[in-house]
Amino acid sequence: MAVFTLGQATAQALGAVAGRRSPRRPSPILSPGLGARSGGPHRTGAPVLRDSIEAGTFEELFFTVPGKGETDKLLRIARRTLDAGRQLRREARAGDRILSAAERRIILLTAAAVRVYEEILTLARLNKGRVFPSYDHLSKATSLGRATIARALHILEDIGFLVRQRRFKRVEAEGPGPRYRQTSNVYRPTLPQRVLAYLPRWMRPAPTPDDVVQQQADRIDDIAAMLSGLSCRDLAAVTVGGQLGKMLAKLGAGVDRIERESQIQSQSLQS
Repeated sequence: MAVFTLGQATAQALGAVAGRRSPRRPSPILSPGLGARSGGPHRTGAPVLRDSIEAGTFEELFFTVPGKGETDKLLRIARRTLDAGRQLRREARAGDRILSAAERRIILLTAAAVRVYEEILTLARLNKGRVFPSYDHLSKATSLGRATIARALHILEDIGFLVRQRRFKRVEAEGPGPRYRQTSNVYRPTLPQRVLAYLPRWMRPAPTPDDVVQQQADRIDDIAAMLSGLSCRDLAAVTVGGQLGKMLAKLGAGVDRIERESQIQSQSLQS
């Protein structure tokens, strides 16, 4: 079964709705005791960051258990990429090379970024792929400052060595309504395709056999054909699990009902 991201599942489940409303963003934490001019609680300026997803609703689909020796291989590739970036930088400064877009990303890789990547890979190996360290943990483990940690994560994500997803969580507070707070990001180490050309041949993954490629393409077509025949309710239930899947299934059921009523109305007008 194919795995869809939250955005893809939501778009497919609600794609039939003509007029879409923008998703409601979680409200920032309201600080008790601070009043606005209207007499209501005053916002403290601690909003949930953009593109954040509620913790506990997607992690099972996000995390992957690394294979045996996979984290060590990724670390060796990152170190080789660091050496390749230094060589590319020297050639560019000497005027012997015009850097491509991928090479301009690679030369930004630093020793600090590789050290942060090493810690993330260690956590992935020890915790079966479940990686969600705070900046404080990474700073303590690597002896690097928070600003350096932030730059390193941005570099690693930009090159493609990891996937990062922001999260928020619900917190209890006085007064009506839910409250939300930003929590630690989750990370998944990956192998960026753009660095393979700068690795020794023995470090590059073996090419996929043609018959396996064809089987994968046929499987993707079969899954797409199966999903295209599902109702919005069934599509949400199949592609997204847990509490989020139930919520999207309810929304999909509403979309299906609107479609049925629209078809019945159009048929009655034609008759």
